[in-house]
Amino acid sequence: MAFSNYKSLNRAQLTVEYLHTNSTTHEFLFGALAELVDNSRDASATRIDIYTEKRPELRGGYMLCFLDDGIGMDPNEATHVIQFGKSSKRSPESTQIGQYGNGLKSGSMRIGKDFILFTKKGSTLTCLFLSRTFHEEEGLDEVIVPLPTWDLSTKKPMNSDPEKYAIETELIFKYSPFKNEQQLMEQFNKIESSSGTLVIIYNLKLMDNREPELDVETDHQYILMAGMPFEGVKPERRSFRAYAAVLYIDPRMRIFIQGHKVRTKRLSRCLYKPRVYQYSSTRFKTRAEQEVKKADHMAKIAKEKAREAESKRLALEAKVGDDISKESRVILRKAQDTAMMLRRDADMKKKIQETKQKALKEPKELAFIFGVNIEQRDLDGMFVYNCSRLIKMYEKTGPQLEGGMACGGVVGVVDVPYLVLEPTHNKQDFADAKEYRHLLKSMGEHLAQYWKDSNIAQKGIVKFWDEFGYLSASWSAPPSSEQRYRRRRAMEIPLTIQCDKCLKWRTLPFQMDPVDRRYPDSWVCLMNPDSNHDRCDASEQKANLPCGVLKKDKQTAEVKQKELSEKIKQQQEKLEALQKTTTIKSAADIKKLPLEVSMRPTTASSPQATRSSERSITRPRSPPLPPHLKNPTAPLTRATPQRPTQTPAPPPPKVEPARARAAPKPTAKAPAKTPPPSRSSRTPAKPLPTKPALATKPAPASQRKRIKEEEEEEEEEEEEEEESEDEKPQIKKSKIVAAAGNRGKAVEKAPPPKRGKLAEVVKPPQPEKKGVTTPTRHPSTTPSSVPKDIPAQQHEAKAKASEKAPEQDPEKDPKNAQKGKGLLVEVRVNKEWYTGKVIAVETNKESVRWKVKFDYVPISTPKDRWVFKSSDEVRLMRPPSPISQTPDTQQETEKGPAPMEPDTAQPGTSREVTDSLVTMMRTMLRYFLTPGFQIRKDDVNSMTALELVAVPLKEYFQQYELGLQSLCNSYRSRADARAKAVEEKSSNAEIKLKEADEKLQKLRTNIVALLQTVREDIDINAGDELDAYIEDLLSQRNE
Repeated sequence: MAFSNYKSLNRAQLTVEYLHTNSTTHEFLFGALAELVDNSRDASATRIDIYTEKRPELRGGYMLCFLDDGIGMDPNEATHVIQFGKSSKRSPESTQIGQYGNGLKSGSMRIGKDFILFTKKGSTLTCLFLSRTFHEEEGLDEVIVPLPTWDLSTKKPMNSDPEKYAIETELIFKYSPFKNEQQLMEQFNKIESSSGTLVIIYNLKLMDNREPELDVETDHQYILMAGMPFEGVKPERRSFRAYAAVLYIDPRMRIFIQGHKVRTKRLSRCLYKPRVYQYSSTRFKTRAEQEVKKADHMAKIAKEKAREAESKRLALEAKVGDDISKESRVILRKAQDTAMMLRRDADMKKKIQETKQKALKEPKELAFIFGVNIEQRDLDGMFVYNCSRLIKMYEKTGPQLEGGMACGGVVGVVDVPYLVLEPTHNKQDFADAKEYRHLLKSMGEHLAQYWKDSNIAQKGIVKFWDEFGYLSASWSAPPSSEQRYRRRRAMEIPLTIQCDKCLKWRTLPFQMDPVDRRYPDSWVCLMNPDSNHDRCDASEQKANLPCGVLKKDKQTAEVKQKELSEKIKQQQEKLEALQKTTTIKSAADIKKLPLEVSMRPTTASSPQATRSSERSITRPRSPPLPPHLKNPTAPLTRATPQRPTQTPAPPPPKVEPARARAAPKPTAKAPAKTPPPSRSSRTPAKPLPTKPALATKPAPASQRKRIKEEEEEEEEEEEEEEESEDEKPQIKKSKIVAAAGNRGKAVEKAPPPKRGKLAEVVKPPQPEKKGVTTPTRHPSTTPSSVPKDIPAQQHEAKAKASEKAPEQDPEKDPKNAQKGKGLLVEVRVNKEWYTGKVIAVETNKESVRWKVKFDYVPISTPKDRWVFKSSDEVRLMRPPSPISQTPDTQQETEKGPAPMEPDTAQPGTSREVTDSLVTMMRTMLRYFLTPGFQIRKDDVNSMTALELVAVPLKEYFQQYELGLQSLCNSYRSRADARAKAVEEKSSNAEIKLKEADEKLQKLRTNIVALLQTVREDIDINAGDELDAYIEDLLSQRNE
C-alpha cells in the first residue's frame, strides 16, 4: 500500500509537556549532567569543559555550558536530536553508552527549561534551539525546534528558504541569551578544534528557596549539590567533581570543571591488595533473549523479501524468454542482481540469528575486582558499571549487609556488558531487578572469598586499620594525617596518572620525599621518572592483578544434607505416631476411660508403643490420669492451686480454659478408686483427695517454661540449618517438617482432653532406670514438701529405694548422654572461647563426645567441631532463661532430682500453649491442603480447636501424597513426550540430510555428464575433483 494512502490517518503527536515529564526520570541531578558527558564520550571527545557563565538576567543567575572536541554533527545528524528515541548508537556489539536517543533532551530539561546547541563538523555550522519558555510564551502545544545552519568558511546561511531562516533566527534572538548573529558566531568560535559541540543550558530550575539546585558559589572550582550536608553524605553525591572522577571504569577523556582538571580514577588501581575473580553464569538471559527475538524477526523479513525477489526474477525470465534485446537483458540482469543481493542478506541475517541463539545458551563471563580502600575506609561497597559507565555505587552485599567490621572498607568493581544487563533510561539502575539482585548475590559470595584470601581477619581487623592510621573508634573518622601514616598508605598503593597528551595511564615509582606532591593538570609522559615509560609512544602498563577462585565447601553441604535427612526421618516418625493416637472430643469421652491405672506399660506389640518406650527418656510423656478423674463423686467446683505431692508422677495435665467452660458437668457418681502403688516405694498409698473433674491444676511454671524453651531452641536450630541451604524448595520442606514435628511433640505433651492415646492418658509414670534420672519430671522430695494426706512410709520407702540403687556413671550411659543434646556450651579454639550448641552426641565405653555447632567463628575456623565432654576445651554456659544454672549446679542436678517450686499461675499459660498449637495446626493444614480435600482452605482459619483435632490426618496426607505422585507422573510424561518429539525431529533431520546428499550426488553426476558432452577428454569423478575443477574454471574466468 502506498504511503500516500496514509495521509488521512491520525498521527501521534509529542506535546511540549512531555519535555518536562521526560526529565523527571532523573531523580539524581548529577545523573542528568552525566548524560551530556556521556554524549561527548560517545562522540570520541578527548576533552570536555564544564563551566558556568554569569547571567544575572536569567533565572538562576548563570548558564551551564558543556564544550567538547568530539566529531560534532552535520545538519542531518542534528535532526536526530529532536527525534525522541532515535539513536544511531544502538547495536548489540556497541560499546557506546547512549542507546535510547533520549539523554540530551531528558538531561538538559532536568537541569533547566531551555538549551541551545552549537556544533561544527566538516564545512558546516549548525545551531539547535529547544526552549520550553518559547512554547509557554507563544502558547504552543507542539514541539517546534529552530535549526539554522551556516557555511564554515563564509559564515553565510545554507538554508534554501530565506523566510524559514529568518523565522528561526528571530526566535533564537528573542528567547535565547544571544540577541544577534554575531553573538551566535562567538559561540561557534569557542569550538577551537576542527569539530566539536557546545551545549548551553539556561533558565535553571530552582529549589523552594528560589536558589538554583547546583551550587557554584561556595567553591569556584566545584559544582556542588545545593543544600546537601557535608557529614554523612558520600562525596560523589555532594560534588560533581568527585562523581565525574569515578564516572567511567577506564577514563579516556579529560574532564575539566570550572577550568580545573578532574583527577579521574581507575578504581582497580586505587585499592590495597586488589584481586580479580572470574565469574560465569547462565542466569543473565533477558537482554540476550530480546536480541534473539529481534534477530529472528529481521531474518524472517529478509527471507520473505528474498523469496519475493526470486519469484519476480523467475517470472521475468519466463516473460522475456528468447527476447535478447538490450533493454530486456538489462531489466533481467537487474532483477537477478536484486534477488542475489537479497538472498545474501537473508543468509547473513539467518547466520546472525543462529549465532545469537547459540550464544544465548553460553554462560556470560564477568570479572569481579575487589580491594581495600585504605584512603577512606567508610567509602566501601560495590561499583557496578555498564559499558564502562557507572550505574550503581556503594552497593552493600554479602557480609557488608550485616553491619559489622567483616569486609568493611572493601570496594568491588564490575563492568557489565550491555548484553548481560540493560540499564534504565536514566542510567541509575538496571531494568531487570531480578537479574541485578542475582549479580549482587554473586558478588557477595566472591566478596566473602576475597575477605578470606586477604587474611585481614586472621591478622586482626583493628590491628590492620591501626597500621594505616585509623586510630579512632569511629568507623567514619578519617585516618591520621601524620607523616608516617601518609607514607605508609602511599607505599601500598602506587600512584597512577594520565598523560594529558596521549591519554595513556602511567604508574609512577614510589618516592619517599614527594608523598604530598601535587602534579600539574598538564602532566605528560616526559615527566615520568620511569625511563621505560617516559614517552608517549611507549605502551601502557597493564595491571597484573592476582586471580582468586571462589571455593565452595562441598563437604559441609553433604554433612548438612545428611543431618537434614535424619531430622526429616525423625519428624516423620513423630508424625506417624501422632496420627495413630485416639482423640478425645468431649467430656463424655473422658467418662469412658478406664479408671484403674495399670502398672504395666503399653503393650510391646504396638509399633507405636515401642517407639514411645524408646523415647520415654529423651522426651516428656503424657501424665497419668489425675486423681479427680478417679473420684468423680466430688462436686464440680474450681479448686485452688495446691503444692505438688511427693509422688514421682508428673503433675496433672492442663486443660484448655475454653474447653473447660464448654464441657458439661457430669451428674453420675462413681465409687472412689485407689491409685496404684509407686514403683519406687512398693507400698500402698491412701486415696488422694477428690477434686473437680475439669478444674485440674496446670503443670508448674518452671517446668512449662523449660519445655517451651527446649521446643523453641529446637525450632531455631532447624531453621538456621535450613536457611543455609541455597534452594528455596528445601527451605520450605524443612519448615513444613519442623512445624509438623513440633506439632507432634506439643500434642504428646498436651492434656488428655485435647489429643492422645487412651493408654497414655491412664498410664502411670515410667519406672526409673538405673543411672537415669529425670529431675524435670519429679517434684521436690524434701520432707517439707510431703503433704499430710500421704503416709510417711511411702516417702521413707522411696528414699531407701533410691539409696539402694546401684551406682553407675550417668555420663557413660548412652541414653543419659543424649540429654546433652541441645545444651549451650563454650568451646576453646585457638585460645579463644566461642559459643555454640550441642547438636549430636557420641558415646563409647570410655568417653562421651559432643558435636558443637558454633554461633559465630572466623571464616578460617570450621562451623562445627567434635569435643570430649570432660575435656578442658569445653564448658557449659548459662542459659538465657530465669531458671538458668551455673555449670556446677547443672552437673549436680543431673545426679539427683531437683526441687520444684509450687505453681501459683492460673491456666493463662496453658491457653497460650494451646493457642500456639492451634496456630501451628492451622498453618500445617493450609500448607499441605490438596484441592480436592473435603475441607476448604478458607474454612481452616475459622475451625475451632476441637474441629482441628477431629481432622482425619491419615486421609489428609494420603491425598497429599497422591497429588505429589500425580504431579511427578505428569512431569515424567511431559518429559517423555518431549524426548520422543526430539527423537522424531532428529530422525526427520537425518532423512532430509540423506535426501540432500542424494540430490547433491545426482547433481554432480549430471554436471560431469554435461562437461563430457562439451569436452570428451574430461575424466573426473562426481566428487571433490568436480568441485576443484569448477573452482579452477571460476578463478581463470575472473583473471
